[in-house]
Amino acid sequence: MSEAEELPPGYPHEWEADVVLSDGRVAHVRPIRPDDTEAIHRFHEAQSEQSIYLRFFAPIKRLSDKDVHRFTHVDYADRVALVMYVRDDLVGIGRFDRLTPGGPVAEVAFNVSDHHQGRGIGSVLLEHLADIGREGGVTRFVADVLPQNRKMIGVFRDAGFEVSHEFDDGVIAVSFDIEPTEASRAVRTSREHRSEVRSMRAVLHPESVAVVGVSRRPSTIGRAFFDDIVAGGFTGRVYPVNNAADPGTLINGHPAVASVRDIEGGVDLAVVAVVADEVLGIVDECADAGVKALVVASEGFAETGTEGRALQHELLVRARHYGMRVLGPTSFGLINNDPQTRLNASIASAEHLPEFGSLGLFSQSGGLGIALLASARRRGLGISTFASAGNRVDISGNDLMQYWTEDENTTVVGLYLETMGNPRKFTRIARKLALSKPVIVVKSGTGQHAIPQGHRVRLTHERPETFGQMLRQSGVIRVDNAHQLFDVAQLLVSQPLPRGDRVAVVTNNNALGSLAADAVTARGLRVVHGPVTVSAEALTEEFREVVEHALAQEDVDALVACFIPPVADIDPEVVDAVGAAVAGHEKPCVATFLGMRGVTPGAGVPSYPMPEDAVRALAAAVRYAQWRRRDQGERVRLDGLDRTRAAAVVEAALAREPRGADLTREQVEEVLGAYGIEVWPVVPVHSDAEAVKAYQKLRGSVVLKATSPLLQHQPGRGWVRTGLRHPKAVGAAYRDLEALIDPLGADGIALQRMAPDGVPVEVNSVEDPLFGPVVGFGVAGLPIDLLGDEAHRFPPLTDVDIAELTTSIKAAPLLDGYRGAMPVNQRALHDLVARVSMLADDHPELAHVRLNPVMAHQDGIEVLGASIRVAPAPTRADAERRTLLADV
Repeated sequence: MSEAEELPPGYPHEWEADVVLSDGRVAHVRPIRPDDTEAIHRFHEAQSEQSIYLRFFAPIKRLSDKDVHRFTHVDYADRVALVMYVRDDLVGIGRFDRLTPGGPVAEVAFNVSDHHQGRGIGSVLLEHLADIGREGGVTRFVADVLPQNRKMIGVFRDAGFEVSHEFDDGVIAVSFDIEPTEASRAVRTSREHRSEVRSMRAVLHPESVAVVGVSRRPSTIGRAFFDDIVAGGFTGRVYPVNNAADPGTLINGHPAVASVRDIEGGVDLAVVAVVADEVLGIVDECADAGVKALVVASEGFAETGTEGRALQHELLVRARHYGMRVLGPTSFGLINNDPQTRLNASIASAEHLPEFGSLGLFSQSGGLGIALLASARRRGLGISTFASAGNRVDISGNDLMQYWTEDENTTVVGLYLETMGNPRKFTRIARKLALSKPVIVVKSGTGQHAIPQGHRVRLTHERPETFGQMLRQSGVIRVDNAHQLFDVAQLLVSQPLPRGDRVAVVTNNNALGSLAADAVTARGLRVVHGPVTVSAEALTEEFREVVEHALAQEDVDALVACFIPPVADIDPEVVDAVGAAVAGHEKPCVATFLGMRGVTPGAGVPSYPMPEDAVRALAAAVRYAQWRRRDQGERVRLDGLDRTRAAAVVEAALAREPRGADLTREQVEEVLGAYGIEVWPVVPVHSDAEAVKAYQKLRGSVVLKATSPLLQHQPGRGWVRTGLRHPKAVGAAYRDLEALIDPLGADGIALQRMAPDGVPVEVNSVEDPLFGPVVGFGVAGLPIDLLGDEAHRFPPLTDVDIAELTTSIKAAPLLDGYRGAMPVNQRALHDLVARVSMLADDHPELAHVRLNPVMAHQDGIEVLGASIRVAPAPTRADAERRTLLADV
């Protein structure tokens, strides 16, 4: 249909979403439309008598045209309805109707197809309706449910909301607040996790694979995929598809078919290696064959320009319509080395393919992905699973991390990222994964160089240090390149985590021992044993004894062993001796054996060309172990916040200035006051007489300051007069300040009570289109403006996140009583940061919130100045309702 002509007025496109159901298949949720009429009739006619009775409390065989018209014609405000489709089948309907126009309470109802029960449809619809309701000011849902309708009662109860029930006249009246709770968020993320794990299992554990575009010529991409699957010993069924194949045609000993539709019994996974213009037709054929997932190796999509981007978007729309996941396009494939699967659906030939192991790898770059596999093989690192995302139209590193969280074969994860489509979801999933398995990330493109075409947009406010802070908050190990990724991985897959930062250094070369010890100290670790140097001609047994003795020390947490052979190559007996000594202790060892790199065969000791490489990897493991052992904290939740009050101010401002505006001082105070943040009043004055009059109302000690934006970044020029305690002093200070700023073309002078002595700090937040809210903290003035000494964290925050935010800046000692000063009240400071983080998290329209200066002192905090800019809210990538991110 032509949406421009037929979509009803006010149709909210932003409510449309693709979702993964509990069985791992994809469905589409959207607002109801008048053209859903026939689908609703078919849906109702297919329902059982019992289901109809439970929904309508009456045996209605056919819905009247009047009823269906009322169902499909809504205003998307007081009456809201969503429909869910799987392919062309309507499988679920959810709606709410406000009890009063614009009121906070709405009656909610659902109807799920009998043929699609148990797929989590009702739960997804409830999540989406609750999120839409909250955005529109609804605070509470109510519903009348028959006692025998246990499934619907279960949907409400299991959603994590605090549900109340009342039995009246044979009906259970259910009601609950729809504000997210810790329980409801936990339920949502758990359901999302289980669904996406099942979705990825369908990708990585297929029972049958079809390769579309297999030529009789061995040098083609499609043929390479097919031959590698066969050579890898795939345990399932594999089919070559060639549109020119005749009956009886064999390719590499396997009967070829002309279409995926010709494969009896259907196919789980299809690898598509045809020209770009043919891909959409192949997707249709795969849908008819029941394919669950696609690996699209074809080029010619978003990386080629506007037409390619349009083709890529249509690929995603069509695949999701059919319920399929997509890896690619321009993907170099995927690998699952599990002996029960043995799937090498990639163009990595056998000589580049690592053995089965415990490292999971993800790469956006296809060519680099193959190089990563070759490097892993050279180092003796085994791979559990591997995926090359290419243009990453659908499946991303987030999906793989969900899978690896549950995969028993994977103990360490490595990701090579060029861009990030959903940072908020990444931090949430990575944090959960890192609590049990190390996550190592190489992030390219943090400089100013252009991003590859066809990939997602780089973070608007991204700076390398900010991105690094996001990874550290999530417990992710950040490395600079692929070599360092494997340096860290080979330690983590073969050695236990260090219990602390105390290191022993053992060597047979003084210079090498000194290099190692210096590297340990430079990386913030402590040398507590050694360097112990044996003679260059020492026998293997002597070196083993020294290693054994160092590991036996109670104050040693890890060992750095460096050995250079007196002549020729390294003696394998030395490597085996070190490995045997290490095996008897639960302490990690990194080694430098001349000429060796990787995990030494048999001994399991990771070896590095130089001690600096070894220590860098060890330091990463120490920091990760410290993060994992620490108290992870609890998500901050504060009582007494008035979100509705703050939202009303923001909405009113945007109604007047739809493109965005700076809030007035009164509006700023109203928004912040709704979150329990009091801003000290500032009194603008325009003459010395006004200044004196204002002072007489304030009394006490006051401050007179210039407020022109022109002067904000010119510190040290006397724009502030402090400690004024007499009307004459106030008048004189005004005249002096006015004379100072007039020649500069600046205006604006204000009076304010003088705050207690303390440390001036700044707390701010910025709404990034991809990150969502980013909370910043630093000591106000030169430390931030000149030195960039500002820390960032990404809500939602825990109490531990907030404590680390305020202590991670270089100027943090000022808060602890530097050089005899009184330490500030950390509890009050943390409370303020928590309130700003929750304000920013709740209201994406707050483009920029800045509290500056905030005077932190021993008795509390005083917010002396604040500004807020509002703008139309960007669509956050990780909303309260589950949805698959659309390609960008």
